[in-house]
Amino acid sequence: MATANREGLNGIEEGDGVIIVDHGSRRKESNLMLNEFVAMFRERNKYPIVEPAHMERDCSRNKKTVGIRKREVGGRGGREAGIAGAIVSGLLRYGRVGDAIAYFERNPFRSLFSWTAVISGLVQNGLSFKAMKVFLEMVQHGVMPNAVTYTSVIRACGELGDFNLGMCVLGLIVKVGFERNLSVSNSLITFNLRLNDTVSARTIFDRMQSKDVVSWTAILDMYVQMGELAEARRVFDEMPERNEISWSTMISRYSQSGDAEEAVNLFIRMVQQGFKPNKSCFASVVSALASLEASVMGRIVHGHILKIGMERDAFIGSSLVDMYCKCRSIKEGRVVFDSILEKNVVCWNSMVSGYSLNNQHEEAKELFGMIPQKDNISWNSLITGYLEYEKFDEVFEVFDDMLLSGERPSKSTFSSVLCACASLASLQRGKNSHGKAIKLGFHDDIFVDTALLDMYAKSGDVESAKKIFQRMPKRNEISWTAIIQGLAENGFAEEALAVFDEFERTMSIARNELLILAVLFACSHCGLVDKGLHYFNSMEKVYNIQPNDRHYTCVVDMLSRSGRLSEAEKFISDMPCEPEIQAWAALLSGCKTYRNERMAERVAEKISELAEKHPEGYLLLSNVYASAGRWLDVLHMRKQMKEKGLKRSGGCSWIEVRNQPHFFYSQDGSHNEFMEIYGVLELVRSEMLLT
Repeated sequence: MATANREGLNGIEEGDGVIIVDHGSRRKESNLMLNEFVAMFRERNKYPIVEPAHMERDCSRNKKTVGIRKREVGGRGGREAGIAGAIVSGLLRYGRVGDAIAYFERNPFRSLFSWTAVISGLVQNGLSFKAMKVFLEMVQHGVMPNAVTYTSVIRACGELGDFNLGMCVLGLIVKVGFERNLSVSNSLITFNLRLNDTVSARTIFDRMQSKDVVSWTAILDMYVQMGELAEARRVFDEMPERNEISWSTMISRYSQSGDAEEAVNLFIRMVQQGFKPNKSCFASVVSALASLEASVMGRIVHGHILKIGMERDAFIGSSLVDMYCKCRSIKEGRVVFDSILEKNVVCWNSMVSGYSLNNQHEEAKELFGMIPQKDNISWNSLITGYLEYEKFDEVFEVFDDMLLSGERPSKSTFSSVLCACASLASLQRGKNSHGKAIKLGFHDDIFVDTALLDMYAKSGDVESAKKIFQRMPKRNEISWTAIIQGLAENGFAEEALAVFDEFERTMSIARNELLILAVLFACSHCGLVDKGLHYFNSMEKVYNIQPNDRHYTCVVDMLSRSGRLSEAEKFISDMPCEPEIQAWAALLSGCKTYRNERMAERVAEKISELAEKHPEGYLLLSNVYASAGRWLDVLHMRKQMKEKGLKRSGGCSWIEVRNQPHFFYSQDGSHNEFMEIYGVLELVRSEMLLT
């Protein structure tokens, strides 16, 4: 079994309470210690230590055990030993480990108490290897360890990740009958969990005759770390008593797993039962409230934090900043940010991200420039904010600045930049970013590869998208969705369905809403109505996915395109939710294609009703009337749009020249060379009329 990395330490010297560490070869020394440990007891015939592989078989309590002879200290020596132990314990309590060790080694009067105090103090100060050496020396001196000693030693073995030493100590524990001691059993559970041996940890827990809150919390944390939230909750509900740690563990896990409501519910129960939340618990529940955008409850929790004086803590403060910003309360977030005494980079990033995601980009950029030491998340916060509001030029600008600063982009950075390239269908920029990703070693990353695949597909380079997909060493549901959607949108609908069939045959991962939507889109554009309806009807029965508005609209579009207008109209009327205006638009388009004027009138009337709630309905109706030559109705629609302050967005096209996108809007004269552009367009129009 692999052992954990640990600091080299050949000795500890005295030095004003400071540990002086001499780094050396630890693996070799660990093996020497293990050999000495086994050989010592064999020679002295104190404990019949056996090889670890046979420990469980040979360490039966039915065998005769010869205990370590306890050194009796009486008279003056006993009093001196007691005083020495108290001094050692006091020095360790104040962190003066070097002084404590020096005093202990000089003092001839050593008791079980002083030995145990030294071992425990070393472990608590992260010097587990030295603690094991002191334990070995203790046993060599004939001092019998007690439960407290064994608890510290087991913890040391766990910190070191040393299975063999741990098994030797376990042998001693079994021999002297301490394996049923509550404190020792708890340490053994923790030891096994550190070595990822969850089976042994659970076995020890189940065999314990008595359990305390520490035992239950250790097993609870085990299931939490394994991601088995349901089992963790079962253990939590069975606990006869709970402490702040067990409550905090569950609240944190629910918050991290996306079940923010349950995290908040548990927090309320915790407070009602008189438990005091710790720093981690407050941060978790504030994060959950941020996800829910629950500003009222957030302010109540903030009040609790103020009451106990934690409001200026950087850890909690950054969570509060994030919560207020996600609740669109930027000013309150800034007040919390300014109140934090010692801001770390997380605090700065939370505030920059808050400004960015609330469309306050100037403030975000200004604050970003003030960050003392930027990290990758600082840059990503700015990039993500620009991407959210489709400020693609700024995305590329910040990305270039990031590279110039020497900060290494992360997979999240590349995903955002490639998303910007995809939104602009900027193939050349996408290729440049692809080259940088390869240079920095991201060519086999599933997230970057998926973003590349999507970028190439949306830029029309389907062959490159297919090559990326085919060489991906790992694929997830997002990768499959991207290739299916990309093929369908570029007119390769049948190939998209073939890829989905391959997915069905070879992959065991769960289907998601977007994947099924891409499949329905492909069926619609292929005219495979019955197959599309089969997939739609399988969503709940087979895939356990609840259809949303977009799925229903896609089915309406599929039926309308194929001329099955009556079915489409009935499908809309039977929908369990209010249809999107796009669903009626799809049906109206089908009515126009198949010249069903009577149904078109009904649908147009319905769209007219929805136009009050959905302003885009006015534009849709205006276009319908225009195509039918009903110009008075067109004027009426335009008048209503003007009265309601609705503006029609002009058409937009763009072209990329020398890595620079140029945008052109209908009847727009803002481009620097618009006169020349319109001149060329007029020339082309004239040529077309002559031919």
